[in-house]
Amino acid sequence: MSPAAPRPSVLFVCVHNAGRSQMGAAFLTHLAGDAVEVRSAGSAPADAVNPAVVEAMKEVGIDISARTPKILTTEAVQSSDVVITMGCGDTCPVFPGKRYLDWRLDDPAGQGVAAVRPIRDEIERRVRDLLAELGIGASDGP
Repeated sequence: MSPAAPRPSVLFVCVHNAGRSQMGAAFLTHLAGDAVEVRSAGSAPADAVNPAVVEAMKEVGIDISARTPKILTTEAVQSSDVVITMGCGDTCPVFPGKRYLDWRLDDPAGQGVAAVRPIRDEIERRVRDLLAELGIGASDGP
């Protein structure tokens, strides 16, 4: 990617924006740094990020305890190059020219940390694959 090329923008969407989409956004931010613009949102946001998700991410050195779920907006989708849905069903608006990926993953809602770990690890693997597809080298963050 040449320095003049704009940063790709990736939006992670799930229903509550309290688990899967938060983990996806956190991993992409951690691994890509400023090379990618990262957003996450939910079609029906929860009041807070799932505590088991926060704990599972802490185990891999990523603190998402200060994050808050956000509502999915049409503008967020329109301004993203890649939209990754994680169980939001048909509520995510579709626009021509956008790349959509549907990552079918178990919902960590109501699960303990032990159940969240394999979901977390799969999200990290998919984020690393996405970075490779985008031609962006993953760092291990600060």
